Amino acid sequence: MEEVINRIIKFRDDRDWKQFQSLENLAKSISIESGELLENFQWNNDYKIKDVEEELADVLIYSYLMAITMDVDVKEIMLRKIEKNEEKYPVNKSRGKSTKYTEL
Repeated sequence: MEEVINRIIKFRDDRDWKQFQSLENLAKSISIESGELLENFQWNNDYKIKDVEEELADVLIYSYLMAITMDVDVKEIMLRKIEKNEEKYPVNKSRGKSTKYTEL
């Protein structure tokens, strides 16, 4: 991932775009790109995998830019969130169910 992160930063810095990437703008961009990802599935499941991949990449790139801006370790925050979810959704109560944790 280090290579990918370095390419993201280089792309941003080569264009002097850091000045536009406040946390608020990055959060907006993640939401916008998520909407574009969802558009691939709007009316049916007749999607093009390449289009889905491109929109997913945009979501991930903006997400990494947000993490970089916040100076957080992506691996660390993801592992913490997984641990929290493991507590909220114990296997013995949630296996095979899509029920929200408050209803288990």
